[in-house]
Amino acid sequence: MKRLAIAILVTILWTAVGHAQMTGSPVPGYKREPGMTASAVPAALREIGFDQHIGRRLPLDTFVRDEAGRPVPLSTYFGGRPVILVFAYYSCPMLCSLVFNGLASAVGVLSLEPGRDFDVVTISFDPHDNAATAAAKKTAYLERYRHAGAAEGSHFLTADLASIEQLTKAAGFRYVWDASTQQFAHPTGIIVVTPDGRLARYLFGIDYGPRDLRLALVEASAGRVGTAVDSLLLYCYHYDPMTGRYGFIVMRALRVAGVATVLALTAFIGLLIRRDRRRTSGTPDTLGTTGTLKSPRSA
Repeated sequence: MKRLAIAILVTILWTAVGHAQMTGSPVPGYKREPGMTASAVPAALREIGFDQHIGRRLPLDTFVRDEAGRPVPLSTYFGGRPVILVFAYYSCPMLCSLVFNGLASAVGVLSLEPGRDFDVVTISFDPHDNAATAAAKKTAYLERYRHAGAAEGSHFLTADLASIEQLTKAAGFRYVWDASTQQFAHPTGIIVVTPDGRLARYLFGIDYGPRDLRLALVEASAGRVGTAVDSLLLYCYHYDPMTGRYGFIVMRALRVAGVATVLALTAFIGLLIRRDRRRTSGTPDTLGTTGTLKSPRSA
């Protein structure tokens, strides 16, 4: 039984290496078991991952190509609203499609409008991608994300190698070409960027919680999108860069609950005071001018 379990584990690991793709990780490298040498980890897996550069500004003057193949500066897609930035390549056989599917599922349940509250900008890190492959991938994405404004708010871009390296390095997105499988080894995840191009939040993997994505967009927009409830949630939830998720903060929630309790009690006491005043003002005055009680007959 033990040998069978080991054989199954080896098979799973070998399959993962053969595909030369993996999900994103919040740490620069990958954790190895104690005593394991660096050579025991496949070279492709040692080189890929996310290096979080929160607060760093993307080089928006870098030129990319739009869906029609025209060269435009990346700043074309920034300025008015936050951006969900995706690094992918359009011939990816598996993981990139899972990223797009996960993103479409997450934004599909948001009340925020694409093209009005946020944009989705995808940049291919394969210099062989062109306008045709970008248009095909956008079509496939819009088949899952059927939302008003999705076509105008989603941009699938390509670029030359120099521009790709400049943008991926600035964003902390590390990938490699695996010659043995003829595929790119890359992490999976999305990056939420502020309207002025600063890297704000990293969400890892292929499944993005709608709450996490919404809070990231609200936070990246400095409160310009979303509601007052979102601002309250941001006070009670804190972004954890190690997990790429928003976690509940008990002490802040207790403060909010305490303030809400005080306000409720104040409102209740105020209501009782007003009710008492109304009852007092509605009672006939039976006191005389001298302050002595007058009988009804003498009145």
